[in-house]
Amino acid sequence: MKKYILILCLSFIIQTVSSQESPAQLNDRAMNVYKSNPNEALDILDQALKISEEKNDNILIAKTKNNIGIVYRDLGRFEEAKALSKEALSVNDSIILASAYNNIGVVDRNLGLYDEALTNYLKALSIYEAKGMDKYIAITHNAIGLVYSFNGINNKAIEYHLKAKASFEKLNDKKGISEVYNNIAIIYANDGDLNKALDYFKYSLKIEEDLNDKKGIAESVNNVGAVYYYMEKVDSALVYFNRSAAIEKSIGNLAGVAASYNNIADVLLSTGKTDNSKLYIDSAYYYAKNSKVSVDIETALINYSLYHEYKNELKKSIDYHKKLAKFRDSTLNIETNQKIAELEIGFQTEKKEKQISAQRADLAEKELSLNKKNTQLIVLIALAILLALIGYLFYNQQKLKNKQLKKENELKDALLKIETQNRLQEQRLRISRDLHDNIGAQLTFIISSIDNLKYGFDIKDQKLTTKLETISEFTTATIYELRDTIWAMNKTEISIEDLQARISNFIDKAELALEGVDFSFSSNTSEIENLKFSSVEGMNIYRIIQESINNALKYSEANHINVRFYAKNNTLVFEILDDGIGFDLANTAMGNGINNMKKRAQDIGANIKVNSKVNEGTKVCLKLNHN
Repeated sequence: MKKYILILCLSFIIQTVSSQESPAQLNDRAMNVYKSNPNEALDILDQALKISEEKNDNILIAKTKNNIGIVYRDLGRFEEAKALSKEALSVNDSIILASAYNNIGVVDRNLGLYDEALTNYLKALSIYEAKGMDKYIAITHNAIGLVYSFNGINNKAIEYHLKAKASFEKLNDKKGISEVYNNIAIIYANDGDLNKALDYFKYSLKIEEDLNDKKGIAESVNNVGAVYYYMEKVDSALVYFNRSAAIEKSIGNLAGVAASYNNIADVLLSTGKTDNSKLYIDSAYYYAKNSKVSVDIETALINYSLYHEYKNELKKSIDYHKKLAKFRDSTLNIETNQKIAELEIGFQTEKKEKQISAQRADLAEKELSLNKKNTQLIVLIALAILLALIGYLFYNQQKLKNKQLKKENELKDALLKIETQNRLQEQRLRISRDLHDNIGAQLTFIISSIDNLKYGFDIKDQKLTTKLETISEFTTATIYELRDTIWAMNKTEISIEDLQARISNFIDKAELALEGVDFSFSSNTSEIENLKFSSVEGMNIYRIIQESINNALKYSEANHINVRFYAKNNTLVFEILDDGIGFDLANTAMGNGINNMKKRAQDIGANIKVNSKVNEGTKVCLKLNHN
């Protein structure tokens, strides 16, 4: 009996202490602990909301509801989070409005509503910039970078993440720095640079562990596991994924649990442990549907399709593939990137117009001040110089007006140029997106269908089997060509470093695919390392080098192929040499390949020469004036 009395007394003391705090203090205390203990934060915020409603304080009610929405968001309860933050938009308090817009943006991003997410982020950013709130400007820049990253617009994503990084470092905000490194690591992982991605994720994890942020620790642990999985270190990946799932469960984050279980299922499917994967897929799909996170729902549907395919249950596999396509159609559309680009253009244009208005007002103020001074001088000067002074004033006023008009015209021209460039980039992004999502998906479906025919049916006709393999190989090659085209279209300019990396990757793939041919690649372009090409120039150079290597592989019977880049006398030189059987230039008809190379060189103002002798190999030399 004494034990129960003690508990009641302690409860009374806690309630008494809490009741002495104001709703504002309770809000602050809750938001200080919600990352490490979200359930405790919700209890504190419920108390703050009750007191605020008793006092009928609309500002504190809105602030508390929005903070509850933020905690719900971190727990994966997205619909509830969004509803509470929308209620907070009813008050006339800019700081609460900015926080609510930001939280709604995060929820929309997680639900796959990317254009709505960017709209809300930009509204929040406008308020933070007007208030000069550097920390929240950085947080919003980081969030906008995520929207671009999820849509594959990596150059814009990096731009916003680096803005955020600079601000967080200036503020010595460890949590902000951790989130930026985490987001940049995701981009590296998507681009295939796994070692860099792992370093950034581990650095982020170290910061989160120092901060004891369970949500941040869970996310970083999950990301480290994903990189290990891509590195084919399966045991390490499973250790990290299971640790992530345990942490997400402990804080009640349904979305995080779904993501972790999806990852474990991926590992089990890829390693042939099909039977063990079904339980994790079921759990992932359950938690994903409850949290309504589109990415996790899609991943679970893909895993279901793969599971039934491995089980040779092709009808069920196809059914889940259809469910996936239907779900994607309901959440995404091909105009998403276009809307995102238009929203930012509008935001940037509005900022420029405000700057122009401010400059005009400043010029008008200076002009008014000058006129007042001139009026005072007219009273003091003699009549003899009155006409000269009036002439001077007229001349000076006209000069100021001319300067003002000149500045206005320059600003208009700059705005027009920016708008034109943005719309051109928008067109390219939409086209590349269509190529990737439509044509790329169709080609992938063709390969999958051919594989299903080969392995799903007992085809004994060797000619038919050979034909199917030929179609599959041709389709695969077409996908690689398509990726190269998308790579060029997604860039407004291509650096010499980008081109070298692309050629190096192509050579590495060729060397892996063919035995008996030794490749070497050398580059001496340090004096022009900042050289940039247009996307058209970069793509033509890459295609010429690619065609030269392919010709050497097909016809030369070479044992060694050497590719060299170097700069000489304001000229950039690309050489492709082989030690093959060569051919007689005078007595050999030039095929489409060499003619296409010459046409491409002509289109970019370059000079190409092909030299070959029988049994002495072949040399292709492309020269381009880099000025």
